[in-house]
Amino acid sequence: MKLLPFILALLMSLPICLKAQDQPGPEDRKNREKKMQALYVAFISRELILTEEEAQKFWPVHAQYDKELRSLNREMRELEREEAVLSIKKQYQDKFNKVLGNERTDEFYRKDLEFRKRLMEKLQEQREKRGNPPRGGGPPDRMRRDREPRGPF
Repeated sequence: MKLLPFILALLMSLPICLKAQDQPGPEDRKNREKKMQALYVAFISRELILTEEEAQKFWPVHAQYDKELRSLNREMRELEREEAVLSIKKQYQDKFNKVLGNERTDEFYRKDLEFRKRLMEKLQEQREKRGNPPRGGGPPDRMRRDREPRGPF
């Protein structure tokens, strides 16, 4: 009988423990980022048909490019952020052209965008499968078409 309160407490804490296991830790995030980076490298290398020599020149330049993009302040206004991204792309255009040529540099920018879109779609699907709501994917509540209008504006 003295074990009954202990067993009840253990059973009541089980859902909390299971929920805590669902949350990815820092190691899980690092592993996920490494996997995404490997997929990205494989995708871009395959789509651009990079030779070994081109890859040795391209990926260090890309690492600098990516570092600059990641260093942008996430708190910037959208237009300012887009202008900053465009500025970085312009800055790296010549560097990529030297390695890939004009056409393949343009193709790189298209494939980069394609990969990011596919990645976001996959992440969205995974969130929906887990029952998590989308993060920032749709219009604000006041702009949704499926809502009843509140007034003339």
